[in-house]
Amino acid sequence: MTVTAVAHPNIALIKYWGKQPLPGNVPATPSVSITLDSLTSTTTVSASDTDQIFLNGEATQDAKITACLEMMRAEFRISSVKIESENNFPTAAGLASSASGFAALITALNTFSDLDLSIQRRTVYARKASGSAARSIYGGFASLGGPDWIGRPVLERSEWPLKVVIAITDENRKSVSSSLGMKTSEETSPYFDAWVSSTAEDYAAALEAIEARDFERLAILSEASCLKMHGVMQSSLPAMIYWRPATLSCIHAVRDLRRDGTPVFFTIDAGPQVKAVCLPESVEKVEAVLGNIPGVIATHTVGLGEGARLLES
Repeated sequence: MTVTAVAHPNIALIKYWGKQPLPGNVPATPSVSITLDSLTSTTTVSASDTDQIFLNGEATQDAKITACLEMMRAEFRISSVKIESENNFPTAAGLASSASGFAALITALNTFSDLDLSIQRRTVYARKASGSAARSIYGGFASLGGPDWIGRPVLERSEWPLKVVIAITDENRKSVSSSLGMKTSEETSPYFDAWVSSTAEDYAAALEAIEARDFERLAILSEASCLKMHGVMQSSLPAMIYWRPATLSCIHAVRDLRRDGTPVFFTIDAGPQVKAVCLPESVEKVEAVLGNIPGVIATHTVGLGEGARLLES
């Protein structure tokens, strides 16, 4: 039997950075995200005599995928499998490939091994594999928060069809993985505790802004969350400075656009890529401005995407 699933990366507007000292990969902060269309992780699971993992066509030993299989096998009967995963966007470069990859893998394993997991249970196993993957189980707007840390849908993509212009400033793998970066921040940043406590307030306010379709309020909250998270990273020892010169130029350009009346705001995950979230009528202007910034390799415009789903079996 062969099962193929697809999932899309999600971009957190209220960020997740850090983990609680609990089993199950529990985030230190709640988060709200948007799932993106066009960018995809496509994962095929098939029977095999031994576990085999292929990422973007190359055989590999991936510790996180191996750990995910071990976690699932602790509860379910899952045979040896061949896993083939392909991303149509740069991997481990700040575009949430881990989130979409594990959302697709859990979705495929659910059918391949007849696990019969509900969508909420799939978010739990996706979260255990990679914290942000829980949100890629859903399309549109999604959240991940306590006390149960189950991913939940917030708003369907058709209910507020925002657009995102992604400015690629570096296609290489980031120098410090998110997992290692979070641990470093927890242990060394003097701002980590303040980051955790303030994010709870941002999370509640963002959910209200999304419900009200209040773009300006969401813009303020999202940019503040982004900058606070990167402040924690940059105050860690050693400091994690993921940005490139073009990253900072894009930040200033987006702020100038909004100051001049264009509804757009920026957000940046653990990497150098800038995501400019805007209303549909602003896309062409945002594309033109970001595309002309020195150091921007390319821009990609996407809308809000669907949740993780089966393609074929």
